[in-house]
Amino acid sequence: MGLMRGRLVVVQVLVVSMLALLAVRLWQVQVVRGTEYVEAATETRTRDVVVPAVRGQILDSTGRPLVRNRTTLVVSVDRTRLNRMAGNGQEVIQRLAGVLGRRPSELRERIRACGPGVARPCWPGSPYQPIPIDVDVTTREALQILERQEEFPGVTAEVQAVREYPRKGAGAQALGYLQPITQEELDRRDGLRAAFSGVDLVGRDGLESVYDVPLRGTPGMRRVQVDRLGKVIGVERHVSPIPGDTLITSIDARVQTLAEKALAEAMKGAPKADGAAAVVLDARTSRVIALASAPTYDPAVWSGGISEAEYQRLLSGKTGKPLVSRAIKGEFAPGSTFKVSSVSAMVRDGYPLHGKYDCPGSFMVGDRPFNNFRGIGLGVLDLHTALVKSCDTIFYRAAYEQWLRDGGLNPKGRPKEPMANMARAYGFGRPTGIDLPGESPGRIPDRAWKKALWAVTKEDNCKRAKTGYPEVAKSSPSRAAFLKRLAYENCLEGFQWRPGDAANFSIGQGDVLVTPLQLAAAYAALVGDGKLRSPRVGWALVRPDGTKVKEIKVPVVGKLPITKEERAYIKGALSEVASDGTAAGAFSGFPMDKVKIGGKTGTAEVYGKADTSWFASFAPADKPRFVIVAMVSQGGMGGQTAAPAVRKIYEGIYGFKPDGKPSTSVLPEGRPARALPVIAKDGTVSR
Repeated sequence: MGLMRGRLVVVQVLVVSMLALLAVRLWQVQVVRGTEYVEAATETRTRDVVVPAVRGQILDSTGRPLVRNRTTLVVSVDRTRLNRMAGNGQEVIQRLAGVLGRRPSELRERIRACGPGVARPCWPGSPYQPIPIDVDVTTREALQILERQEEFPGVTAEVQAVREYPRKGAGAQALGYLQPITQEELDRRDGLRAAFSGVDLVGRDGLESVYDVPLRGTPGMRRVQVDRLGKVIGVERHVSPIPGDTLITSIDARVQTLAEKALAEAMKGAPKADGAAAVVLDARTSRVIALASAPTYDPAVWSGGISEAEYQRLLSGKTGKPLVSRAIKGEFAPGSTFKVSSVSAMVRDGYPLHGKYDCPGSFMVGDRPFNNFRGIGLGVLDLHTALVKSCDTIFYRAAYEQWLRDGGLNPKGRPKEPMANMARAYGFGRPTGIDLPGESPGRIPDRAWKKALWAVTKEDNCKRAKTGYPEVAKSSPSRAAFLKRLAYENCLEGFQWRPGDAANFSIGQGDVLVTPLQLAAAYAALVGDGKLRSPRVGWALVRPDGTKVKEIKVPVVGKLPITKEERAYIKGALSEVASDGTAAGAFSGFPMDKVKIGGKTGTAEVYGKADTSWFASFAPADKPRFVIVAMVSQGGMGGQTAAPAVRKIYEGIYGFKPDGKPSTSVLPEGRPARALPVIAKDGTVSR
């Protein structure tokens, strides 16, 4: 009995001790740390959710959509939450794969972080952002996830807007694409974290990048009450997002499609062609009507995550690097299209505008003969005919004489370099400033450039002068010997601007490089009012209800240093190239009596490759409304490949069949759009 009482006492003591301990703990929780836990409880009951704004559309000059949104059901995964689960959420992934009809390994690939050695698909965005793994699920699949949320923790299915490209690859490089924002960007860009919804994408190229902020709009905010499982049980506050602005461009979708089709056909007709570009500008304003590059691609490949194979295809030289816009990034020797700059330099340097000039089949530049095309002499010509017939030796002579006047190999004082300076006045050698990212500057070589290049390459040239090129000698001993001799000369005298450099410069060869857009902007200044403008693709930003936010002006960035009379003289010469000059064959049968085409062919030599084919043009020749430039890399002669491509664009614009008979025009008025399309409050568009 005593033993029993002893045990009861022990039990009583234990119970009392536990109650006392519990009382102390309750006192600590409720009194000492009560405020802290109340705040924590409140914190876990509410969540602030940033609501993304609908991204603005991108329209052409008549209101046709180039990029628009479509609503779809998107399934996303919170990778951070999955990784906190047992087995890194493998069971959840397994169940989710079954619902979506995917392989679990495929879903795992989509949510892994991109990095060195990680092939696509992978996630390039912030690790704290929900990762979309399927951007086009069915309602049935979404309901299976939402109705069994306890089986799919960290998985959401919601309606989102995704980008749609109704014209497929038309203008793909100019439009750009969207990608998730990275954690580094969130950390680096002030204010971006607060405005970031977690599902927003940012522009990575093209117009999507340049106009990213107005297109993205202003996100809203929703403060929700949630239970311990994270399910929403109520909404405390809601601030609606403000949709992004609509970007109206000066691109005409019909002309854009026409230009891309013409380039594709031109490349088919030139077996070695590996790329092409076309630029169509409004001759009076330098607004971009079409900006085409071939090969192109469908930007829809970025939606939902791009595969490694597709990503590599976009960057591969074997497929022509379709991600790269040759219109603004491609740098090529311009050939004879560059002569408009050279003849301007001659006139400014004192050569008579109406003078007579000998055009022999060959001209000695120093101790080396420089030949006309096929070595054919054309007799005594004026500058007008020199441009129409594309005489080279007149320009060789002028360049050599200018080189001598500048002091030859040993200039005294500051050389005038009239041809290089005139080229820069035409906008060559620097970006045009177009509202697209990644534009190339081209290259205008001169004495200073030659010295800078020599300083960088001297060590390698001197080394090669001794060791030679054994790797080349295996296949071509003569080529290896030439390269070794050239390396020796460049080692000793590579800083010198030689007479051959000047001669090549005058006809757009040698080290001269331009982009198709630069050439188009230069011709627009020449045949227009003499003012050099920075082309623009964006025309205006408007609210979804049609309220204009901002009209995007085309800035004037320079003025050609030649008179109105001199510009008219050059323009007059170019106006005969398509009818009586080097492009006459390409425009045979074209109704010049209805629409006269002016322009200049160019055939630029490239070592180890076929010639680059160019045609820079304008129409109508008397009062130009369009400037069109086409370039086909490895396309051969300008009159054989580029000029026919330009002809097809003009036929579509003005409504002519190949035989010159009337046809349906893509621009019934035969001119660029003069006024912005009208967007009504309900979002409909009219002219």
